[in-house]
Amino acid sequence: MSSVQFLISTIFDLYLMVVILRLWLQFARADFYNPFSQFVVKATHPIVGPLRRILPSIGRLDTATLVLAFLVAGLKLVVLSYVVNGTGINPLSLIIVSSVIVLKETITVIMYTLILRAIMSWVSQGRSPMELVLNQLTEPMLAPIRRRLPEMGGLDLSVMVVILLLLFLQKLLGDIFGIF
Repeated sequence: MSSVQFLISTIFDLYLMVVILRLWLQFARADFYNPFSQFVVKATHPIVGPLRRILPSIGRLDTATLVLAFLVAGLKLVVLSYVVNGTGINPLSLIIVSSVIVLKETITVIMYTLILRAIMSWVSQGRSPMELVLNQLTEPMLAPIRRRLPEMGGLDLSVMVVILLLLFLQKLLGDIFGIF
C-alpha cells in the first residue's frame, strides 16, 4: 500500500509545484513568452482558465491559481485518506493541513529553483532561456542578501544563505505542525 501512497503523493506534489510556479511567475512578472513559462501556463490553464471566470484577481495575486493550489492539496489529502483508511477527513483539518501542504511545497519549490539556478549558472553561462526566468524569480530574494554579505573572492553565497533560511523555516514549521 505504501507504493500506491507514494505514487499518489508524488503526482499531486508535482502538479502542486507547477501550480505554485505559475503563481510565482505571475507575482514576479516573469517573461510570459519564455518556453519554461509557457510550459507552466499550458499545464495549469485547463483548470485555472475556468476558475478565473469565477474568481477575479486581487491586484497582482491570481486568486484562481491560489485556490487551485489549495484544491490540489485538499484533493491529495482526500484521496490519500480514502486509500489509507477508507474514510473521509474532517473539513476543518482538511483546510488547515491543505494550507500547511501548500506552504511546505512553496518552500520546496523555492529551494529547487535556487538549486537549479546555481547549477545552471555553472553550466549554461547565460545561454539558456530557462536561466532568464530563474533569475527573474530568484533575484528579488537574493539581491538583499548579496548586498549584506562580504565579498568572497567571486563566490556568491547568497543562494546558500537563502536555502539555509528556508530549511530552518521548514524545520520550524515541522516543529509547530509535526507534518514535515
